[in-house]
Amino acid sequence: MNNKANWIEEAWQQVVTKIDRTSYSIGASFPNGSRDGRYTKSPAHDWVSGFWPGLLWLVYQETQNERLKDLAVQCEREISQSLWEFDSLHHDVGFMFGLSSINQYKLLQDEEAKRHGLMAASLLAGRFNPAGGFIRAWPNWGGEDHSGWAIIDCMMNLPLLYWASREIADPRYRLIAEIHADTVLREFVLADGSVHHIVCFDPETGERITAIAGQGYAADSAWSRGAAWALYGFALSFAYTGKVTYLLAAKKVARFFLDHLPADFVPYWDFRLPAEDEGMPRDSSAAAIAASGLLELASLLPEADGREYKRSAESILRSLYENYTARESDDEGLLLHATGYFAEDIYVDTPLIFGDYYYVEALRKLKNNGRK
Repeated sequence: MNNKANWIEEAWQQVVTKIDRTSYSIGASFPNGSRDGRYTKSPAHDWVSGFWPGLLWLVYQETQNERLKDLAVQCEREISQSLWEFDSLHHDVGFMFGLSSINQYKLLQDEEAKRHGLMAASLLAGRFNPAGGFIRAWPNWGGEDHSGWAIIDCMMNLPLLYWASREIADPRYRLIAEIHADTVLREFVLADGSVHHIVCFDPETGERITAIAGQGYAADSAWSRGAAWALYGFALSFAYTGKVTYLLAAKKVARFFLDHLPADFVPYWDFRLPAEDEGMPRDSSAAAIAASGLLELASLLPEADGREYKRSAESILRSLYENYTARESDDEGLLLHATGYFAEDIYVDTPLIFGDYYYVEALRKLKNNGRK
């Protein structure tokens, strides 16, 4: 076994051992960010709720650990109850139901889970604003009017719509996803491949009003996790539609992301921090998301064309394994040094459940040579 295979197998075994252990303390709940070595828990309607069952499904597929499967099924049952809590939902039903219900349907042929996924797709389609050609992100939380807000993260929710169109042979869901992706390409992606987090539209006319910082350093900066969402999201849109414009967009954002990485391949939380702020925290979750997106991109290209993306993903994952995993501690998280929302001091320099999920997803792809 060569050195490359050694570190990948070691990293995977570390994941399996840790998920088996933490599954006892986390149970059928919904971890979010880590505080003092333990994950805080969110309600079932929170955007992060799908990542823990998604993680359990990833490990279950390799180990056939029935206890992990049972926990994932319990989580899906709780998440599905949010379908009847309309006011609590948002565009992130793609993350929620894609990783829980759709996986459960695919792996267990669970028809009820399939119906939950289709209901969630219908709710997501219902957030589409035809005037501006975008999917509205959030309800009017916090006293703010979000009726014209779209965010880059939604590129990762579009697979729920693509899946629904294929499942029931109805193009409407796919067409909504494509219109939204086209709007993101036009209004979010800058000439250099960086992306905005939030773009605000007039909800009546669809006219673009402005971009705002969101979780980035500034409106004209480059939030690293946003770039990772865009890279992966456009690659998935190309996978589902075959539209070359999405492939080119994924490559463009990937180039920006890779060109702006520091020496250890794990980005700061924003790529355009002022020089005096270069000591700011990293975001290991952005690195993990990008690594899985790069492997997705590589799998969609001829081997020679995808080689650079796969090699870059390997470099990111190896650095995460060697320098960012919590193997020397009993922290419930897998990846240290992620940054949730820096400006609001929410989960800064700590594990995040979605960072853990995409790290394991990418590691499994690499271990299985692209097989999902």
